[in-house]
Amino acid sequence: MTPELVQREQALVGEGPVWVPDERALWWVDIKGQRLFRYDPSSGAARSWAMPERIGAAIPDGAGGFVLLGKTGVWRSRLPFDRFTKVSAPDSDRPGNRFNDAKRDPAGRLWGGTMDDDEREASGRLYRFDTLEAPVRVKDNVNLSNGLGWSPDGRTMYFVETMRRVIWAHDYDVASGAAGPARVFVEIPAADGFADGMCVDASGCVWLAHWGGARVTRFTPRGEVDRVVRLPVPQVASCAFGGAGLDTLYITTAAVGLDEAALNAAPLSGSLFAFRPG
Repeated sequence: MTPELVQREQALVGEGPVWVPDERALWWVDIKGQRLFRYDPSSGAARSWAMPERIGAAIPDGAGGFVLLGKTGVWRSRLPFDRFTKVSAPDSDRPGNRFNDAKRDPAGRLWGGTMDDDEREASGRLYRFDTLEAPVRVKDNVNLSNGLGWSPDGRTMYFVETMRRVIWAHDYDVASGAAGPARVFVEIPAADGFADGMCVDASGCVWLAHWGGARVTRFTPRGEVDRVVRLPVPQVASCAFGGAGLDTLYITTAAVGLDEAALNAAPLSGSLFAFRPG
């Protein structure tokens, strides 16, 4: 039950894993390395492309391309990623911000959060994109937006606020995209690192990556710890299910900020791992 190394990299901030069923491939980003990766588990082949800025999430658009949420706003692009079209710039009044994570809700509606790129101010915001051109600001004063996810029935939305070490839960209406008031789902102790990216499984359990905690934790829908998966690297950034049966948990990690001694102790930092929970 130990995570397997599947793509060795030294990504500065490996984030945003997303499985594309039509391709049977996993896509993920290195935010600070400004790279977009594609991993094919059937062959083990991996490719990467340079991005024009820090991209916090690459979301398939359903038409063979991607919506890229980045440092200066929201872009569209597609293979071979040689042209990028700006769609909107929600945080143009806060040039120190960038997008950090994004997900689609069960209806296909896009959500994305921003953060202070210097990780000092609570200047982040959470947006709902009814259209890419007209984002709706849902939450302000966010201290580092991070993971998003929804319960299998779509009635609960989860949102991670990293520097506050909390996963929020909101009642959610899939038809309208309306999220109710926030309530604490889980608070992360300082000894366990920071709450980072997350996903939700078919049983409604939440899988959370711990930045600085060298682990992924599975929480039950009641917020109780169900399982802890240890990794051989300290900075675990995000996770998502993929594979033909959606039964493989892919886990991204980061090497940013690690000195030579730390990298010698954890040389796989920044790599992609896979775990089969059963």
